[in-house]
Amino acid sequence: MRIISANLNGIRSAANKGFFAWLEQQQADVVCLQELKAQEADLTPQMRNPGSLEGYFHYADKKGYSGVGIYCRRKPDQVIVGLGIDDIDAEGRYLRADFGNLSVVALYLPSGSSSEERQQVKFSFMERFMPHLRELMQSGREVILCGDWNIAHKEIDLKNWKGNLKNSGFLPEERAWLTQLFDEVGFVDVWRKLYPDTPGYTWWSNRGQAYAKDVGWRIDYHITTQGIAAKALSSFIYKDEKFSDHAPLTVDYDWAF
Repeated sequence: MRIISANLNGIRSAANKGFFAWLEQQQADVVCLQELKAQEADLTPQMRNPGSLEGYFHYADKKGYSGVGIYCRRKPDQVIVGLGIDDIDAEGRYLRADFGNLSVVALYLPSGSSSEERQQVKFSFMERFMPHLRELMQSGREVILCGDWNIAHKEIDLKNWKGNLKNSGFLPEERAWLTQLFDEVGFVDVWRKLYPDTPGYTWWSNRGQAYAKDVGWRIDYHITTQGIAAKALSSFIYKDEKFSDHAPLTVDYDWAF
């Protein structure tokens, strides 16, 4: 089973940069998208249902902002749109598709880098999302949360960690929240499980020559329950083409889809 997570920084922009031509070659079973920056009316037939994949979406109320989607090769048993929390759901940040005992979630956690106000929105999201994460862990289901979490967990996860200790995305409170998710709640960071010593950057600033110099951050994850984490075979980050300021993150699981 191949699952891809991709922050597109605008689905229309990514389409123009060749994302769908690339996706056609990937033979993915599920694809989780973040930052659609589009509404239903903006999507072409290819964006809705590329190739043999069928699309489901959670749009933000605000035009040209946020939004998540899931493409599936197999029709889900059910699709859950949003968390049932009005202000969070208005930003289109959570979409879940169930296949038997497996749930795949497309997640786009808020960024706090634009202002102190947005950082407080991020903290509020984190605080209210943690009980939901605990519920998922206790549900007995296998869960794969794919997406842009907007937090680099440890020093290995970003190139310039010393210069970012007081910046959103690497704040002590954010990192402690992820540590709690892994160490206390019991979720698994699949990339770090497979590759303990490989940085695995997935996002690069548009400033300077961050991409060319690989001055990146690892903020896109597959975070999973333990049963499916044990089935993760390999993962790769695609950088040969640039569809967005993020790179697609693929994980292959030894799991019948």
